[in-house]
Amino acid sequence: MENTQSAPRDGEVEQGLTAIVFPGMGPCNFADVGRYMVLDRYARRRLAAADEALGYSVLQRFRATDHEYSEATQIAFLINSVALADRAVDAMGLDPDLCVGPSFGQKAATAFVESMPFGDVVRMTAELARCEEEFFATEYSDVITQSFVRTSEERTKEILAEMEARGEWYEISGYLDDDFYFVSVRESSLDFFKQRIRDAGGYSMYSMRPPVHARAFSALRRKAEDEVFSRYDVAAPRLPVIADQNGTTVTDADAMRTMLLDTFDRPINWPDVVSALRRGGVTDLWFTGADNLFHRLDCTTKNFRVTAVTPKTALRPEK
Repeated sequence: MENTQSAPRDGEVEQGLTAIVFPGMGPCNFADVGRYMVLDRYARRRLAAADEALGYSVLQRFRATDHEYSEATQIAFLINSVALADRAVDAMGLDPDLCVGPSFGQKAATAFVESMPFGDVVRMTAELARCEEEFFATEYSDVITQSFVRTSEERTKEILAEMEARGEWYEISGYLDDDFYFVSVRESSLDFFKQRIRDAGGYSMYSMRPPVHARAFSALRRKAEDEVFSRYDVAAPRLPVIADQNGTTVTDADAMRTMLLDTFDRPINWPDVVSALRRGGVTDLWFTGADNLFHRLDCTTKNFRVTAVTPKTALRPEK
């Protein structure tokens, strides 16, 4: 999990390759991004395409929802991520060599690298949202994925060993940095788990429901494959994609489909992605989306020059 690569320094390393990163989905609501979606020309174009694909107004449903991970919220996040990539390419000169889409960002990445048409990705996102809602209504309905930071690998292992000794179920759902994790636990264990994080000097961030990226969710993977993915064709990406689970390079259709399915029951590993990008000669990362996490991680900022294109920056007057 440790990343030993050093950051490129001006004058020491010439410009290398550039990767575009579509961030995982964090808390998102209309108050934060609604103005962007109404005013930005790239967002309006993608919004119109999404409305046509779904047969309803995404903006109206997004405005009306109060759930951070509702179907409409997920589609809005997807729209904004792809629209911001449109802006980066069309107005800012971005011409990436590789693509990454950690967690939910895989969906926007799939559209960007043209493994699926944008309209299909929108429909698939809506159908997967319903599939997950149906699954978690009866299975693992008491499970929450907790993010926490400032907890060393050693202390994290100690806390998880305590959980195991108490007979408490858990699964690691994400490795974000040397001291940053996602762990899925049952709601009955959450208070104990968060207290142990505090005792270790760590800081609990946010709790995700529905939970994500746990090997226990293999039945969800099969359900998604049978009920959703079976109706869509996945093509080879036009750009190499770095899989967020292990940093492998995805260049063909089968590997792309496998990566999309792996997101249900395999943890993300951002340090592995960072290492793969550095080995591949990447020096610059462009993040397109409402990201408050991945572009700020230590292992990101220490290894790359970072450009973040967000709904907030897109509304600034153009030069």
